[in-house]
Amino acid sequence: MSVPSLWRCGRYTLSFDVPAIMAIINVTPDSFSGDGLSGSRDAAMCQGEAAIREGAAILDLGGESTRPGSESVPVQEELDRVMPALEALVSLGVPVSVDTVKPEVMQAAIRAGAAIINDINALRAPGAEQLVAQSDVGVCLMHMQGAPRSMQVAPQYQDVVKEVEAFLQERCAALMAQGVAADRLCVDPGFGFGKTLEHNLQLFKALPELCARRWPVLVGVSRKTMLGKLTGRDVNQRVFAGATAAVLAAQRGAAILRVHDVAATRDALSVWAAIERDRINAY
Repeated sequence: MSVPSLWRCGRYTLSFDVPAIMAIINVTPDSFSGDGLSGSRDAAMCQGEAAIREGAAILDLGGESTRPGSESVPVQEELDRVMPALEALVSLGVPVSVDTVKPEVMQAAIRAGAAIINDINALRAPGAEQLVAQSDVGVCLMHMQGAPRSMQVAPQYQDVVKEVEAFLQERCAALMAQGVAADRLCVDPGFGFGKTLEHNLQLFKALPELCARRWPVLVGVSRKTMLGKLTGRDVNQRVFAGATAAVLAAQRGAAILRVHDVAATRDALSVWAAIERDRINAY
């Protein structure tokens, strides 16, 4: 499965000879996975350093929980959580992504050195497209049906694969119309965001089709409910399922894998890369 070879993210250019591991760093008190750092700069720095040692190529920093049923937090509260950690993490020599839907947070993050804006709302907030277009950061556009507070109440699709693909194509076209170069864009099908288990499985099976398009695809299923439903495991017992899902996503063309458990993911991908890509020690 071929994937786009490059993703330009500010001063970084990521290549995808093998998929890149994106480590999740939550500076929230209410992360669904129980790993929130509650805005601690030092804890975020330690977690970032550990993730890089374990094989992460990107750090994804988030200051607002997007778990099902979650409420939005005020802009200043999110800034107070994110900015101290971001200012520390940008010194580590890898791209730092900021996971936010708020243009005010995006602007502050870009000024502080964020290389990527990762938006579950696909830059649909007023002014978000224009703000990002004026920068050189990489952008990840995700599909979500509804909003985190209610997205899992009763998600419905006529054809989930076609609808997700059409949405992502439209959002990429909108960003390019604002002047964002195609090689700055990445897309995320949004597993678990307004989707039932069956919707998620259909999307996963369709990854070869989704990954054959113009933009690199990010897959994030780490510790998610879909894995719990498939295994019966609690959220902190889904490491093996997550590593398996990461390899299956890599086989199907995913360029970026967003995960909590970096070391387990790296080990699983190392075996895959050696066998499937003849790339020993790729990670």
